[in-house]
Amino acid sequence: MANTTFETYGTVGIREDLADIIYNIAPTDTPFISNVGKGSASGTYHEWQTDDLSAATDNKVNEGVAAPAAESSATARVGNYTQIASKTVSVSGSNEVADAAGRSSQMAYQLAKKGMELKRDMEKTLVGTDKAQSAGVAAGGSQAPRELGSVTSWIGTNCSVGATAGAAPTGDGTDIATSGDERVLTDTLLNGVIEDVWQSGGNPSMIMCGAFQKSKITDFTGNSATARKFTDAESKKFINAVDVYVSDYGELNVVPNRLMLTDTLLVLQPDMWSVDTYRDFQTKDLAVTGDFESKQLLVEYTLTSKNEAASGAIRDLTTA
Repeated sequence: MANTTFETYGTVGIREDLADIIYNIAPTDTPFISNVGKGSASGTYHEWQTDDLSAATDNKVNEGVAAPAAESSATARVGNYTQIASKTVSVSGSNEVADAAGRSSQMAYQLAKKGMELKRDMEKTLVGTDKAQSAGVAAGGSQAPRELGSVTSWIGTNCSVGATAGAAPTGDGTDIATSGDERVLTDTLLNGVIEDVWQSGGNPSMIMCGAFQKSKITDFTGNSATARKFTDAESKKFINAVDVYVSDYGELNVVPNRLMLTDTLLVLQPDMWSVDTYRDFQTKDLAVTGDFESKQLLVEYTLTSKNEAASGAIRDLTTA
């Protein structure tokens, strides 16, 4: 018997089934910016001072003698240049009034999206790049943008580098470590840098690294890995992650960062770092020269390392 039912296959004019939502799985987390301090800068070259105590000694003097001669040391004055980051959105008049699925305003949607991209760019600049304030470059000029020194240029005292790498950075934002022989991240290596930071006077509470180095920490054996592999009998889930690293000098949260340098691990005291803005996030209307609207998102910021010896870094790690 012939099928006389009128089916969808031959129907003209069926409305499209388009969900009124936009799905975006791109990561927007910025662990470094989210965990360190926030501040402000009053110039394009942001300066601060650091100091240290003299080494502890067996302090003793004879009874009845004159006071010993005064010994004083000056503070160190360091600074970092501000860096301008920007995104631009341009939307035609027709596109702005179109009835688009998932957003009521194309301009508002694009501005929100670019704002998230701008924050990720900042995170990438701070921990995902390896750059210093090289002379004649960081200060900028008419043909060159100003550049800030990233985190790796500010850690020198407790920077572990591979063999043949030469000296560690100075720790004042002016240089970075030269590449050395790659080595696998080990429990001994990590605990050794944490010890160095503690001996320097720091109290680190965070380990920040990419996915591969995080997996290496998960593979550690011994007492340092507290949240190591185990089975939750009630939920029947197998747990295979280390989120807290117990060192000889305290517990540190292990924070993965998708935007970090893959061959580097950071041991951080977060309150000794600050992202300071010279010009906070702002939106500027650009000139209208036709049937479109344009806006610029902009932020000018820098990185402050309040005392680099309070943190540490492990460089030249294997990434595969």
